[in-house]
Amino acid sequence: MSTSENDASASQPIDPAVQAELNRLRESIDNIDAAVVHMLAERFKATQQVGRLKADHQLPPADPARETRQITRLRQLAQSANLDPAFAEKLLNFIIAEVIRHHERIAEEAGGTTASGAQASGGRASGA
Repeated sequence: MSTSENDASASQPIDPAVQAELNRLRESIDNIDAAVVHMLAERFKATQQVGRLKADHQLPPADPARETRQITRLRQLAQSANLDPAFAEKLLNFIIAEVIRHHERIAEEAGGTTASGAQASGGRASGA
């Protein structure tokens, strides 16, 4: 059952003009969701390249100083865009954790070690 059908099956019928506006707004949301997915895919392509470069040069998967700078930057961007900075930080932390997991896997596949000489782990690096 589609969302429109769910709306129509509510206790009262929806005015056709309201339904048309609802559909228009939802189409816009769907387009934005698609753009977000494509942007995340592009971001992960770039971070995969970073992961390979780090593995090639035995750099650690996590960079806590950069992560802190990125979180500060994203919180400021969120605030200027009228988006909850705490939400933006949670989203970025989720993305960072996934990036670090990818970097650790790349390092393991390359047989590399971290800059401290420790073998790359399969879990999330501390400080991330």
